[in-house]
Amino acid sequence: MRAARLSVVTAVATAAALTAVTACTAKSDAKDGDAIQVTAADSKCDTSVASVPAGQVTLKIENKGSKATEVEILFPDDRIVSEKENIGPGTKYTLTAEVKAGSYEIACRPGMKGHGVRQKLTVTGGSTARRNPKLDKAVADYREYAQEQADATVPLAETFARAIKAGDLEAAEKAYAPSRIGWERTEPVAESFGDIDPKTDTRADGLEQGQKWTGWHRLEKALWQDKKIGAEEKTLADQLVTDLKDWQTRVGKAAITPTSMANGAKELLDEVATGKVTGEEDRYSHTDLVDFKANVEGAQKAYELLKPVASKNDSALTTELDKQFTALNTLLDKYRTDKNGYDFVSYDKVTKDQRKELSDAVNALAEPLSKLAAAVVK
Repeated sequence: MRAARLSVVTAVATAAALTAVTACTAKSDAKDGDAIQVTAADSKCDTSVASVPAGQVTLKIENKGSKATEVEILFPDDRIVSEKENIGPGTKYTLTAEVKAGSYEIACRPGMKGHGVRQKLTVTGGSTARRNPKLDKAVADYREYAQEQADATVPLAETFARAIKAGDLEAAEKAYAPSRIGWERTEPVAESFGDIDPKTDTRADGLEQGQKWTGWHRLEKALWQDKKIGAEEKTLADQLVTDLKDWQTRVGKAAITPTSMANGAKELLDEVATGKVTGEEDRYSHTDLVDFKANVEGAQKAYELLKPVASKNDSALTTELDKQFTALNTLLDKYRTDKNGYDFVSYDKVTKDQRKELSDAVNALAEPLSKLAAAVVK
């Protein structure tokens, strides 16, 4: 789940307002291999260059603001090439991506909401480096995996919607968590489109001003907290299916590269750390551990596809990643209520100490996983 985006009209107005209060400078063109220095603050986003050659690009990000920020490389239509969410105040992060020739924007989104402050980025020429055929296969296999997950999600969402439309509270509650598994495994791909996630997976505290609350979590609240299914919920159930079918048809058009796979795997762990471990994601149903497991599985799938190349470039890294994935999965298995399925204990039954143990295991995996993108493009 990511913070929602503003509408196009509001976004333009917001961008104009931000431009009026801050200057976003671009100093000089980068040389091949040079990093782009990105300095984010509460009302600015300064970048060190306006253009880079096609191929690998590295963003050296520093957040000098008082709010957590998100930094993205965007296509002109707001599709995401690569991103890093939740960069805390006073912290730094290195983001590695691959870009083809064309026009892009680098966006900083203070508070991880809204249109943000943006810099134009021109990518020139074409990369002369030939990509490892194993990486091309990894991308193709991951694209197939993402499509499979979307294809499997829609019928599960339809089952969830049918139960709501039938007014069957118990059946709807039972169908809720399974309908989210495929989405949670491949969420970075869905998020790359920009407009689907806010409609399907936004929590109440992630809404933009004037945004109508729709999607899974709106229905989750109705089922578990309000204990009612009315006409509005039945309409929203149909809308959820429609939005997920939109996602299903667009998955094949997603911009996927080896580095976006690696960064996406890290983003899935960040999703766990900021939403699932805290119990904020599924706050009404307490089915957070289902989402947690799906996020880990999606991250592991991307890693396993990239591992043949990453292991040659950095065998110590892949050894550590294997170790930490095993440790986290073993820990999660302690909370299963069936041996091989997706039934987990209700997260409100997980103690503070147990949550700390889960958090520590996530952090132990997230640290080496943050190095995967650099390892696959060495």
